[in-house]
Amino acid sequence: VQLQASGGGSVQAGGSLRLSCAASGSWFSINDMGWYRQAPGKQRESVATITKSGSTDYADSVKGRFTISRDNAKNTVYLQMNSLKAEDTAGYYCYAEARTSFVGGLYDYWGQGTLVTVSS
Repeated sequence: VQLQASGGGSVQAGGSLRLSCAASGSWFSINDMGWYRQAPGKQRESVATITKSGSTDYADSVKGRFTISRDNAKNTVYLQMNSLKAEDTAGYYCYAEARTSFVGGLYDYWGQGTLVTVSS
């Protein structure tokens, strides 16, 4: 399973960005997908997750501003980020929880990360 993230960039505070992460390769099933972020000098934190059926969960710091969605037909997860703040500046990493065979275990696969920079 390979994940390719895109959509990062530089934006002023209050602006918006949309991240995308497409899965490719082979698998039996993909369950949860989501996004983490890591700012310089800080620990990695979960931003948002979405189950295969569409249930979502968000970090308190992004609730009401970020929206996660997925297109199962395209094996892609999205993160719409609105009302961006300087503290949202970080590398954003997508992941997918996948099973590569009927009897195989669930493993997390990670994308390469995309940088989001928000200037105040």
